[in-house]
Parts: sequence; C-alpha cells; structure tokens
Amino acid sequence: MTAEGFLEGRRLQMARGVLLQCIMGGYPPARFYGSDDGDLALNADPQQIHRLPWSSQPRALAICDADELSGESSRLSTRGQLKEVIARYAARGLAPVVATELEFFIFAPNTDPTQPFQPPIGLDGRREDGHSAFSVSSNNGLRPFFSEVYACMAALGLPRDTFMHEMGVSQFEINLLHGDPLLLADQTFLFKHLLKEVALKHGLTVVCMAKPLAHTPGSSMHIHQSLVESASGRNVFSDEAGEPTAMFRHFIGGLQAGLADFTALFAPNVNSYQRLCHPYASPNNACWSHDNRAAGLRIPASSPVARRVENRLPGADANPYLAIAASLAAGLHGIENKLEPTPAIQGEFAVPDSLSLPCTLHAALERLKRSQLAKELFGNEFVEGYLASKTMELTSFFDEITPWERRVLAAQA
Repeated sequence: MTAEGFLEGRRLQMARGVLLQCIMGGYPPARFYGSDDGDLALNADPQQIHRLPWSSQPRALAICDADELSGESSRLSTRGQLKEVIARYAARGLAPVVATELEFFIFAPNTDPTQPFQPPIGLDGRREDGHSAFSVSSNNGLRPFFSEVYACMAALGLPRDTFMHEMGVSQFEINLLHGDPLLLADQTFLFKHLLKEVALKHGLTVVCMAKPLAHTPGSSMHIHQSLVESASGRNVFSDEAGEPTAMFRHFIGGLQAGLADFTALFAPNVNSYQRLCHPYASPNNACWSHDNRAAGLRIPASSPVARRVENRLPGADANPYLAIAASLAAGLHGIENKLEPTPAIQGEFAVPDSLSLPCTLHAALERLKRSQLAKELFGNEFVEGYLASKTMELTSFFDEITPWERRVLAAQA
C-alpha cells in the first residue's frame, strides 16, 4: 500500500483463504477457511516495520498479525499460533528463549528447473566442488554479496552471531543470536527474504530447499530452546547446583511425545524428506543425547546457565513461526503433564521403533491427521486447514513423472 495510506492508519484487509494458499498458488475447498471466505485485518507490528535497504526505490516492509475483524488472532495464522504458545508459558511465569541456525545454498541462476543447481563461477574461473567446508578461503567470489548481506542485516537490526561455509557445495550457515521466540521467528523470516533479494541483485540464486543437491548434505533450521523465569531471568533447566532439573527432563519428554505427530510442521514439503532419509546430521528420530548430532534432540555442551535443547528436525524450508511454535508447544505439553524422557543415548545407536519419525510427507500428514495432541495444541481449524493445503501440494507432486522414473523404468519389461 502507499506510505500515505499506511501512515494514515488505513486498514489493510485480506481474504482468510490466503493463509491456506498452497505453494503452487491454489486453495483448498472454502470450508477450510470459512465458506464466505471473509476478510482478515492485517495489523502491522510497530516493532517490525523496516525500510528495505536493498531496494533502489524507497520501500518498507511491515510484518503483520492476521486478525479476525472482531479483533482476536486468526487461528490460521502461524504467527498468531506462536504468540499463543508464548502466552501459555507467560501464564506459568516462564519465558522461552530460542535461537535458530539457518543453512542455505548459493547457486548460479537456474533458468531450467529440469537441470541441477550449480555453484557460481568463482574468482579462479571454476565452480566450487565441495572442498571448502569450514574454510577461510574465498575464491568463490561471494565477498561482494556477503558484504551487502551484512550491511542489510545491520540496517534491519538483525544481529548475527556466526557465518560459516557448511559441508555442502556452496552451502552456508548463519547462527542468529538467542532471544524472544517471536522476535527470532521474525528475524529468521526477514533474513531469508533479505538473502533472496540481495542474491538477485548480485546475479545469484539463494535456495532454502531442504535438499537441493543429490549426494550433498541438506539444509536445516535447528532450533535451540531454553526457559527462564520471567521475573528473575534464571534458566529453569538448571538448579542451584548446576544440575538438570525436572522441568528440563519434562521439556525433553514433551518433545519426544510430539515430534512424530508434528513432523509435517517441521518438514513441510516433499523435498524435506530427501534431507531426512540420509540421517547423518539430519536425524529423523526423537532420541535425545548429550552432544550427539545423530540424535533428533541434542543437548549441546554448555555451562549450566546456558543449558538448552536443540531440535534438529526442522529443515531450512520450514515456516519459522510454525516450527518454533510446535517445538515450544511440545515442550510445554511435557512440562504440564510431567512427561519423563527415555534414557539418553550416546555413540552409535539403533533408533527404537517408538522413537522413529515419519519418513515421507504422506506418512507425516497421516500422522498429523490422527494426532489428538496437535488438535489440542493448535485447534481443529488450523490442523485441518494445514492438512488440506499440504495434501494439495502432495497431489500436485504425484501428478508429475520425474526424470528418474523415465530414465530407470522406461526400459523395464
């Protein structure tokens, strides 16, 4: 909308069905978002109005809450779902603290989607071949791109912790500083948007698919979580002697109880499961461990004041609001019901059937459909609408025949 209209306080409205628009652009039947498909009000968060530093024309972006015209938050809004989970913690005198680690790939332009992605041509005239993981060298020629990314992050008020080259070909990771869950979800969303826009200016393509390249590690969005007392700021996962508390155990127990039901929220696309079917560093299980990256729930080595739980299931393609909401809601479920976790695992281990997770989008959606816990925590309207939208996407995928099928199966008798 125009700056004048925004500053005058003109109300911006949008059809409810847009919140269930699938990634191909279509919509599930209107019964999932109200048969009238009436309007929602988009109310800007005054703390999340940003001048876009990469735009040559004066433009701003406002992150909004999607609210019913009667005033309450729409049950279809993922940002609203996260705010509700945070409020439930606040009612117990607790405040979650989270941080996200986002991985992404930088590729040359890919004008033909039937062809694989390729890394950009570097300063040495070659394309990276995967030998640069954690390297300090910069022959990839991406310094101008990253310089603008850093400048744009500073302009948007996005504090960063570390950037590094990850294990994949032209794959990178950023660690955002820990803080309020809603703020971190907003920052993760803004950072992904920033990456895409700045890449286009530099003739590059940033991809946040979970698994854009075969035979290469995928991209995750690990979520680090701890809880503090609202009044004192004390980490309630550690007692005065620095030992783990019952609340710490119950939080893990809740995550173990919810991960399988919520897999479709953490891994929302067909491609998500390409990442999870190669389990190293992308664990598709609900085991927990002290500093073991093969576990879905990892307790990083830290001092007692920084004791936290890392949920390693979400991919870079996950909705940050929904992934954080689902992870925190599962932990709170464990606290409220005093759920005990299984024993911690260490070293190499076999995943028990009880702690295995769905390994396809179809299986994950079926598990979500049967989940009474998901309906209790997120409401029937949201769960049924999400299922309807994702089922459309899965059906669209099955409507296409892949190159593998033509290459391998066409010659079969």
